[in-house]
Amino acid sequence: MATVTFDGATRIYPGGEHPAVDNFNLEIADGEFLVLVGPSGCGKSTTLRMLAGLEEVSQGRILIGDKDVTELSPKDRDIAMVFQNYALYPHMSVAENMAFALKIAGVSKEERDRRVREAAELLDLTPYLDRKPKALSGGQRQRVAMGRAIVREPQVFLMDEPLSNLDAKLRVQTRTQIASLQRRLGVTTVYVTHDQTEALTMGDRIAVLKDGVLQQVGTPRDLYENPVNMFVAGFIGSPAMNLLDLPFTNGGVAFGDHVHPVAAEQIGNRDSVFVGVRPEDLIVSTEKPGLRVRVNLVEELGADGYLYGSIEAESDAYADGIGASDKHKQVVARVDGRTHPKTGDVVYVLPNPAHVHLFDKETETRIV
Repeated sequence: MATVTFDGATRIYPGGEHPAVDNFNLEIADGEFLVLVGPSGCGKSTTLRMLAGLEEVSQGRILIGDKDVTELSPKDRDIAMVFQNYALYPHMSVAENMAFALKIAGVSKEERDRRVREAAELLDLTPYLDRKPKALSGGQRQRVAMGRAIVREPQVFLMDEPLSNLDAKLRVQTRTQIASLQRRLGVTTVYVTHDQTEALTMGDRIAVLKDGVLQQVGTPRDLYENPVNMFVAGFIGSPAMNLLDLPFTNGGVAFGDHVHPVAAEQIGNRDSVFVGVRPEDLIVSTEKPGLRVRVNLVEELGADGYLYGSIEAESDAYADGIGASDKHKQVVARVDGRTHPKTGDVVYVLPNPAHVHLFDKETETRIV
């Protein structure tokens, strides 16, 4: 096991105008499960591939433990990678697939067999050791790919969207197994995904990337409760945080005909801000005060439901409490799945005052 350090790591592709990964700085603790998350094209897979040695580091360096591996080939980095597409040899049995890298490395047959048996037991693959990959389900194939990484006993596991080829139910089951297994093994793990639900449920810490730039690193709770900017606020959490352009008035933010108090020093000379409120932190009522919302749809999810509605202005005076870009903007609120408004109803929503986030309109960074 070992720590991983990115020290100003940058990747610029030949002919590229902008770095795919720009001055990436991050320290990953020994035994930590770190998730790299962000939208497609944000640089998360490039970051992982730089660590694996599959992409050249244009500037900066990467360390595994105290060893600078920036110029080392992948085979000399003591890492094991699990890919999205499993990459199993179809003509080999499960046991042969898991042991293949050890065989190439010259490990004795007795030692190979021991490691394969132990990994198979960890992954509930013992009954399938003699089968070929075509006789396995998608989830079983992914576990074989995990087993192939485990038997190598590396210092660092690298996982590049390993669950994206599985159906929704199997993804939930397998992500639980991977997180539990990593904690049992205690191996430093870097996991790439575009699915923020995976990130929240699996990682000790999450690193959020956008356009090759690291936005924020922290525990799932840190990112959920204290996003540093609007991008992180909107990306982490499902459904996404409501972000509304609302004006300041009478010592606070005008939330329709309700004023959410804000200290004068936090307002500064701003006329308006983006207000962030998560769906579960919106209070829904059939009466004023609050933002007037026309219900467009209610998703029923058993005990819970999600109300999707559009902000409406009752009058020109009322419209003063709605930013110009937010007239007819959609709002999402969590409601009781059994008793809730119906499509076409008018409701009023207020924020839970303990969970209101304010962001500067120019920089999109957090104010409070």
